[in-house]
Amino acid sequence: MSRTTTYDDADRRIPQSRVHAALADASTTPYWLDDPARPDSLAPLDWDTTTDLAVVGGGYTGLWTALMAKERDPDRRVVLLEGKRIGWAASGRNGGFCEASLTHGEANGKKHLPQEAARLQELGHENLEQIADTVEKYGIDCGFEWTGTLSVATEDHQVEWLREDEGKDPNVVFLDRDAVRKELNSPVYRAGLWDKKSTAMLHPARLAWGLQRACLASGVEIYEHTPVRGIRATKGGSGPVRITTDGGTVTAAKVALATNVFPSLLKRTRLHTVPVYDYVLMTEPLTPEQLRAIGWHNRQGLSDLNNRFHYYRLATDPQGHQRILFGGYDAVYHYGRRVKAEYDQREETFARLAAHFYATFPQLESVKFTHKWGGAIDTCSRFFSFFTTAYGGRVAYAAGYTGLGVGATRFGANVLLDLLAGTPTERTRLQLVTKKPLPFPPEPLAWLGVKITAAAMIRADRRQGRRGPWLKLMDAIGMGFDS
Repeated sequence: MSRTTTYDDADRRIPQSRVHAALADASTTPYWLDDPARPDSLAPLDWDTTTDLAVVGGGYTGLWTALMAKERDPDRRVVLLEGKRIGWAASGRNGGFCEASLTHGEANGKKHLPQEAARLQELGHENLEQIADTVEKYGIDCGFEWTGTLSVATEDHQVEWLREDEGKDPNVVFLDRDAVRKELNSPVYRAGLWDKKSTAMLHPARLAWGLQRACLASGVEIYEHTPVRGIRATKGGSGPVRITTDGGTVTAAKVALATNVFPSLLKRTRLHTVPVYDYVLMTEPLTPEQLRAIGWHNRQGLSDLNNRFHYYRLATDPQGHQRILFGGYDAVYHYGRRVKAEYDQREETFARLAAHFYATFPQLESVKFTHKWGGAIDTCSRFFSFFTTAYGGRVAYAAGYTGLGVGATRFGANVLLDLLAGTPTERTRLQLVTKKPLPFPPEPLAWLGVKITAAAMIRADRRQGRRGPWLKLMDAIGMGFDS
């Protein structure tokens, strides 16, 4: 039997006049990038050069790859090429949830890689600890804080889902209705599950900028405003790899491709990802009275259990004030796998998020929003990263992080470096690395499949989580589309 959800009700109940007034003056610049700490722009490449390692892409994957390449071999020449600015895309505009999971959650890892899921959990926690060590080692001012995450049930049927994990791990605590509302006071919460160890919160753009500074200090050459137009091998396929840019060419012994959501330079991997647009709001600074009204003393990152889920968190601005980031729910795919700047703004989704914010925190009904933004993330059919090599092992590629790349990209960068080194390691032997996800079909089938799946997920939310025939079929064949 179908019924409306908590957030369906919010869409009808919250006055649109209040929503539009709250969004009227919001900047369209991503909040994290609207920061005086943003480094000055770097010059583009405008000559031909030769290097030991070329890294294409200046997001987390590329930055981690470049930095750790120099840590492994300080004498290696490393050149990083970025089409626009360091951290301008998904790495600089995400929610700042730095999670241990390498597989988009424990359940998803067990589903796709049951034989190594436990080891991947261990490696994920080791990776997160190493991120914390790197932040401390290089003095990266990104607000890194161990808060954990709080998963909340906003529908009655979701409470039992949370109870299933009760008692399995001493660091994971089930909270009933009263207990969860003591952590964060919202009338929509029925229960919660607090995972205290698997996630840290941080300022995502400042992490990227801190990695940039660490790279430069280590001797990495970074060129911004240098989009790569092509890649090919030399000497009949046996020589170095030549990368073409608008200003010059880079001839590299090895190449790491870290372009993620943008079309792969390796044509054979282009069907393995689709770009999905995600949207976010940031509130104005909260007053002390408003903070007291909601609690949130332990500053956990939050998400609910709906297929179309929200994620939200506290964020400390440069003046020391607390704001709330509130995003998610809609996941929008555009026909033809298109990635365009005009898709970064979607008023329909911003209005929906604002209404859901007020339903979640009615005590904050006077709070307005200072920033509204969106952007594309790359998703693959298994929801976590995949890897491949080309040109006789001289090129390695990673993509498919599906919104959980803040932490997992560091692990992925280590995989890229292992693959390029050509010496097998525990990482390169993992099925995570050797096994590829199913590709998405070409158009128009991709667009049609996404639309059908999105509609099926909405129906499942309205039917107490029961998955219909279409979602069960997608589960069976290993295809997915994550909101």
